[in-house]
Amino acid sequence: MESLVRRLTEVPGREDRLRHLEVLPAREAVHEDWPAWVPDDVRGAFAAQGVARPWRHQVVAADAAHAGDHVIVATGTASGKSLAYQVPALSAIRAARGPRGERGASVLYLAPTKALAHDQLSGLASLGLDVRLAAHDGDSSREERDWTRDYGEYVLTNPDMLHRSLLPSHHRWSRLLGSLQYVVVDECHHYRGVFGAHVSHVLRRLRRVCAMYGAHPTFVLASATVAEPEVTASRLTGLDVVALTRDDSPRGRVSLLLWEPPFTPHAGENGAPVRRAASSEVADLLADLVAEDVRTLAFIRSRRGAEQVAATAADLLAEVDPSLPGRVAAYRGGYLPEERRALEAALRRGDLMGLAATNALELGIDISGLDAVLIAGFPGTRAAFWQQIGRAGRGAQDALGILVAKDDPLDTYLVTHPEMLIGAPVEASVFDPSNPHVMGPHLCAAAQESPLTEADLPHFGPTTREVVDQLVDLGLLRKRPRGWFWTDRGRAADLADIRSAGGSPVQLIEADTGRVVGTVDASGAHNQAHPGAVYVHQGETWLVEDLDLEHHVASMRRDEPAFSTTAREVTDISIVSTRERRSWAGCELSLGEVDVSHQVVSFLRRRQPGGEVLSEEPLDLPERTLRTSAVWWTVPDDVVAEAGLAALDVPGAAHAAEHCSIGLLPLFATCDRWDIGGVSTARHADTGVLTVFVYDGHPGGAGFSERGFHTAVAWLSATREAIASCECASGCPSCIQSPKCGNQNNPLDKVGAIQLLDALLAGAPVEAAGG
Repeated sequence: MESLVRRLTEVPGREDRLRHLEVLPAREAVHEDWPAWVPDDVRGAFAAQGVARPWRHQVVAADAAHAGDHVIVATGTASGKSLAYQVPALSAIRAARGPRGERGASVLYLAPTKALAHDQLSGLASLGLDVRLAAHDGDSSREERDWTRDYGEYVLTNPDMLHRSLLPSHHRWSRLLGSLQYVVVDECHHYRGVFGAHVSHVLRRLRRVCAMYGAHPTFVLASATVAEPEVTASRLTGLDVVALTRDDSPRGRVSLLLWEPPFTPHAGENGAPVRRAASSEVADLLADLVAEDVRTLAFIRSRRGAEQVAATAADLLAEVDPSLPGRVAAYRGGYLPEERRALEAALRRGDLMGLAATNALELGIDISGLDAVLIAGFPGTRAAFWQQIGRAGRGAQDALGILVAKDDPLDTYLVTHPEMLIGAPVEASVFDPSNPHVMGPHLCAAAQESPLTEADLPHFGPTTREVVDQLVDLGLLRKRPRGWFWTDRGRAADLADIRSAGGSPVQLIEADTGRVVGTVDASGAHNQAHPGAVYVHQGETWLVEDLDLEHHVASMRRDEPAFSTTAREVTDISIVSTRERRSWAGCELSLGEVDVSHQVVSFLRRRQPGGEVLSEEPLDLPERTLRTSAVWWTVPDDVVAEAGLAALDVPGAAHAAEHCSIGLLPLFATCDRWDIGGVSTARHADTGVLTVFVYDGHPGGAGFSERGFHTAVAWLSATREAIASCECASGCPSCIQSPKCGNQNNPLDKVGAIQLLDALLAGAPVEAAGG
């Protein structure tokens, strides 16, 4: 790989684009004998697929699950986590089968995507074992669902179907739920934020319903990329979970490059410099690697982007050799299964050498033998980054991974501070099961499934009684001597849209057909599904024609516009209560509840690729209010004066620090910058001094601001460093400009932000610097 890296970096004009090169060492495999309890046919099925002896960590995990311990298998990508839970699950099914083939034990497998569940189903089917497998999802017919309910032994589904189908109709699924021996929660790092809090309550409801039918299943969770795995797993399930983290699978050497595109001659908002688009840079690199016969997968944010990168790479290859363009293609969601299989087969044969794929497929792709992975922009979390990098070099082969930074504070910070990415732990999976906006609907659903009793309340957490009392006051639950009963005649499960961040979800409707494409939460509708918005849903690009807030519907049509859109909103904030406070030598850091008012007033149309602003279009949308959690910091007047900031500089300094801190918080909490918001003011009405707020964009909070409070020194130090290390003179999208700023990124003061953060951090506790 060393010679390939040299050839890529020594192309004229690229000399300054490589920011860091890291070579991750190879690792030898450690094997172990099969456990004695594994039936011969199960052992033989895996042996027929090449697993003569499993790796040691697979045996340790399988033994623990077989013994009834709740476990999380937290080993690397391609480390065979599936075998660790499949072996005890399949063995239990085979051992408990009745004399006439009756179902004696069942397994429920939960995946965050249908693609992953169906890939698992295909893998299980290929074993050839006499086990009744079934997928239960939105595509299943009534006949298939009936068969699954009556006969299925290994059922693959997702949290949404568990919440909306199995649990509300548990009496119809009683034989399956009553024989449930294992629950597998795959890729559990995906359950974070409000979605993670919802899933945690779905799993608690599952445990409660299973217990009603005499079953107490063993939970096995899996993730290649989760921090504090036992904490995350326990928070998700409400159980004590053992973490298994030692990885005994083989791995080749991985050459990891951090790459930053150069500034272009174009000027952006307020004359700021703009970097070349990450997708354009990836198209060049993909063409180079395909020309070198290097099997490469490029991860791109959208389906349109994947198609564009593949087409651009093909055009570049045509200039080298007319036979080469056919060796690169796009690989995205929306393709038929046979199209996917044809592309995978072509890649395995070597007919194809390069694929441009959407990030949405990072879990669903099952392609072996890749030599290189390109990533167009940091995917949002270290977890997703390592998931994507792990697609190359499976087994003991060497591999190449290149992260190409997009024009964004977090990307710029990471490629110039590699220690924050390589060798650093993945982010904590931040979610708050105690959020009453999340817990309340699930308590109603649980009460409809079976009246709640005092004995049930600890299942849902220490604040459950308080939330139950609130539901009684609202008339949603009725207190009786035997417990709490659901009062409405409708479906309580409909109160909780587990994919929604709060408020009445807005349905996304295809304008021509009336087909429901998906849903977006109320806040997301204002910011992302307003009239004229370019909306990317599961990698597909749509143009929003109308937003009907009264009926909670946005109508859209498929389109490929040559621009993207970002909403502008004005925000006001007031402090409701303070939960925690820390003094930093005159400055203060606080965590508490706030009321936030928002109004989207316009949106920007930006040329794609390139990012130049084409126009600003006004919008007339109503104001929204939100009570949520926030972290905020205050700097008194005397500290501001000592920092050397003139009065005219203060608003711009606070505004710039706010923008960059929002951009950097995803490094410390598993959130997207669109999950959080901020407000800065030189003198806030509630504090009387300079104040910068960063708040969760979800009712009741999602745990992101709380994570910011507890990692504040590391987070704000990274913010200061990101601003100071950016190459621009006075601010750009890579440091202090925000794509969602309601004030047209004005005023902003880059130098003042550094001075202000220096003054704030001067009094911060040194011992907390590690977060």
